[in-house]
Amino acid sequence: MQQRVACITGVGRKNSIARAIALHLASDGWDIAFNYWLPYEERMSLGGKASDPSDIAAEIEATGRRVLAIEADLQDPTAAERIMHRAETELGPVSALVLSHSESVDSGILDTSIESFDRHFAVNTRAAWLLIRAFALQTPPDGGAIVALTSDHVVDNMPYGASKGALDRIVIAAARELGDRGISSNALNPGPVDTGWMDDDIRASGIARQPTGRFGTPNDIAKVVRFLVSPEGRWVSGQLIKADGGFSV
Repeated sequence: MQQRVACITGVGRKNSIARAIALHLASDGWDIAFNYWLPYEERMSLGGKASDPSDIAAEIEATGRRVLAIEADLQDPTAAERIMHRAETELGPVSALVLSHSESVDSGILDTSIESFDRHFAVNTRAAWLLIRAFALQTPPDGGAIVALTSDHVVDNMPYGASKGALDRIVIAAARELGDRGISSNALNPGPVDTGWMDDDIRASGIARQPTGRFGTPNDIAKVVRFLVSPEGRWVSGQLIKADGGFSV
């Protein structure tokens, strides 16, 4: 039986959804290739440390799975192909692609710079398309699964929300265009998950809107992803799924 390999982007810090996804998939027997970009983590100051990627790699290895950590700036249009090539060459054909990276710098319609707008679309939209394309071109004969994390947040966060909206359309189109390759493709909206970006006011206002009385955790989202990339979840395709505990209702 061929070993399953998953490629996960955005695994740059310990308090991230992407780390939880990587560890859950490793516990299910997946070998993991993950991408990170430390300059972004340093720029955003969300609690990450320079040692986090190597620490996460060690956590994955402790499950008995192989791991490959790839530092690359997804604003670079050549990064996607390089990431997928290394993953396939060093671990084998990739049968799950989880897009958990993002550029997210708050700004609105009146104060967003052209440079910031272009960077958001380069990272959140163009890189996702290029990763999906590279993934599809090397997917094993029995197909694979794509899951891309998305968001509804656009007010006062315009370039982020707009680029995620474009991502949604690409991911849903992939379900039709790549379905004959045995590839499922879904966008997953986790709602608000506190991964270091919330202050006390945001937490209070968010909890007031949350029917469950708590925010989602990285582990909550990882459990949904592990289902979607599993054989049992592959019939779900072409969907924009909200797994937010009812926050969006």
